[in-house]
Amino acid sequence: MSWLSILPPIVAIIFAIWKREVTIALLLAIFTASLILVGGNPVYAFTDTVERIINVFSSAYNTRILMFSLLIGALIQLIKISGGVTAFVDWLTRRSLVNNQRKAGMLPTILGSSIFIDTNMSVLTAGLSSQALFDKFKMSRLRLAYIIDSTCAPISVLILLNGWGAAILGYVEETAVADPTSVMLGSIGLNFYAIVTLLIVFYTVFSTKVHGPMRTMEQNIKQTEQAEQSLPKATKKRYMLAPLIFMVVSILVFMFITGDGDLRKGSGSESVLWSVILSTLLALGLLRYDAKKPTKELMEQSFKGLGNLLPLVTLVLLAFALSSAMGDLKTGEFVAQAVGDFIPLWLIPALIFVLAGFISFTTGTSWGTFGILIPIAIPLALALGISPSLVLGAVLGGAVFGDHASPISDTTVISSLAAGCDLLDHVKTQLPYALTAGGISIVLYIIFGLSQ
Repeated sequence: MSWLSILPPIVAIIFAIWKREVTIALLLAIFTASLILVGGNPVYAFTDTVERIINVFSSAYNTRILMFSLLIGALIQLIKISGGVTAFVDWLTRRSLVNNQRKAGMLPTILGSSIFIDTNMSVLTAGLSSQALFDKFKMSRLRLAYIIDSTCAPISVLILLNGWGAAILGYVEETAVADPTSVMLGSIGLNFYAIVTLLIVFYTVFSTKVHGPMRTMEQNIKQTEQAEQSLPKATKKRYMLAPLIFMVVSILVFMFITGDGDLRKGSGSESVLWSVILSTLLALGLLRYDAKKPTKELMEQSFKGLGNLLPLVTLVLLAFALSSAMGDLKTGEFVAQAVGDFIPLWLIPALIFVLAGFISFTTGTSWGTFGILIPIAIPLALALGISPSLVLGAVLGGAVFGDHASPISDTTVISSLAAGCDLLDHVKTQLPYALTAGGISIVLYIIFGLSQ
């Protein structure tokens, strides 16, 4: 392991910010990683890059996520042309359930906070059901992407009755703590980043105020009058609600089935893919037999939806390949070891938070960060007499922080997909909020570290 292991993600991030072209940035990063792994031979690096991308499909999990990301495009397109979104928006406004920006912002916030079983499910449900409302009340899709991205992951890492909780508990059980469950539960109140991020989201929704680059971009949208998109004539609410509700319910059912009766042990990737397939079939059935739309038109629109999401699915594919390369280069382990052993005791919780954020930022995965740091951080806490719950909270919060700030995170990509906005614009406008919550969290960890 050497400093070269952090070069590929640095290349990706610099190029993406410089040229605003994420696809090429990820390809360059994968090639850079391959070049390091094969000893500098460009020919071998080229073939290794190609094979690494192909090998993404050797993982059933990765393949399911890519298929689901494509199929959701078909579902989005079918819902969009159905007229169900317009009918739903008209119904909400007619009954004064949503008649201003505050109430429109509450819809994705409540959905994102309520669906904590799977982050992809909560992001997609909250995003797809709120796009038209945000357009109607002249709020940018970037604000929607921020709300769903900064609600769903923090909630999932606070309410641990999901796959996140099962994985985290498994990592904690591998350490020498006497009561892993108590340590994990104790970390909830000490996960300062997740708590502060949720508070900022609720402030944003209730105040209807945005700041930084997001404010500038929203003003530009209002001046050019591009926020509200033309929607098909209103038909029936069920054309939108039935597929989305069915998707949520079927995911829960499949999580229950794949977990042998335990939702926490269910397979999120399998459940999401199966439910999206069935939800798309339901949408097709409703539009064909209830709305009487021609089969040929429905198939054309479905493939149009697949095509619309192909660029974003490509980004997810390349992000998976880059994550694999980071694993082979042992980037996370290098960063963890580079911190050093000569650190003041009171600074350790804050430093672990920063370290988790940096690993998650450079690798684009919070789950991978859990696997790298929890086995290191908790034994360190036990050896030094620091609360293991405090250290675990720092790892979990830091990992989510890095995920929020990273343009190569699959959660970031899916959030921009669900909101219908540009990926880099989403990263740019969310970053000040993430840094604010991260800065507050560092101060809190220093205070709690001093108390240790």
